[in-house]
Amino acid sequence: MNILNFPERKKDHDPIVMVTCYDYTMARIVADSDIDMILVGDSAAMVVHGHDSTLPISVDEMAMHVRAVRRGAPDTFIVADLPFLAARKGLENVMNAVEAVMKAGASAVKIEGIDGQADLVRHIVESGVPVMGHLGLTPQAVNQLGGFRVQGRSEDDRARLMREARECQAAGCFALVLECVPESLAEDITRALEIVTIGIGAGDRTDGQVLVLQDLLGLTLGFKPKFVRNYLDGRSLVRDALNQYAADVREGAFPAPGERYAG
Repeated sequence: MNILNFPERKKDHDPIVMVTCYDYTMARIVADSDIDMILVGDSAAMVVHGHDSTLPISVDEMAMHVRAVRRGAPDTFIVADLPFLAARKGLENVMNAVEAVMKAGASAVKIEGIDGQADLVRHIVESGVPVMGHLGLTPQAVNQLGGFRVQGRSEDDRARLMREARECQAAGCFALVLECVPESLAEDITRALEIVTIGIGAGDRTDGQVLVLQDLLGLTLGFKPKFVRNYLDGRSLVRDALNQYAADVREGAFPAPGERYAG
């Protein structure tokens, strides 16, 4: 998968499959699968570092995760999130952030929202860096949105999101994530745009889908969003393996004779 493949995938109605990933070990597994592309998301703040939002993660931490994922998936198309406020503190700051994650191994960057930053997106694109947009529920704006809520239910919000989607395309975005919007709106935006749309909680009429890897594997605890499907009961499998290891050690069954070195 490379940047030139996206228009043809949309034209051919060939769904694009993306997952988040934050570390070398899981990146190796993803790279050995049928997944098309990886998002190194600022969701690492929550999934990996235990925060209650995406806001705390820094550019340096994002670059660290990108480097690890690139080592594990050397040939995979990798999109890196620009973290909270990275695109809102001026041109020099955003370009430093872009430089950091691209030099760490990203193939493209993702920026939430478009209002007030279309010119920045244009500059990044003109600098040779592909940009993926992100509209709907934008987690970096969680405080302004009043929580993690579905967006685009009212006619005014639908019109606003359609306008913003067109502005993302006009600014040069090669793709657009639509998060937690009604499926009818996601379908309308997908039909209206020439660039691909990637849905998460946006129904099945987008040009592709993205899920958080830990959600997909059933490794996360607590609240499960409606749009998440667990393809594995990972928590039980990992817990059972740990319990078996503990039992084997306590019973003297590990290490077995074949797992020891002769002196």
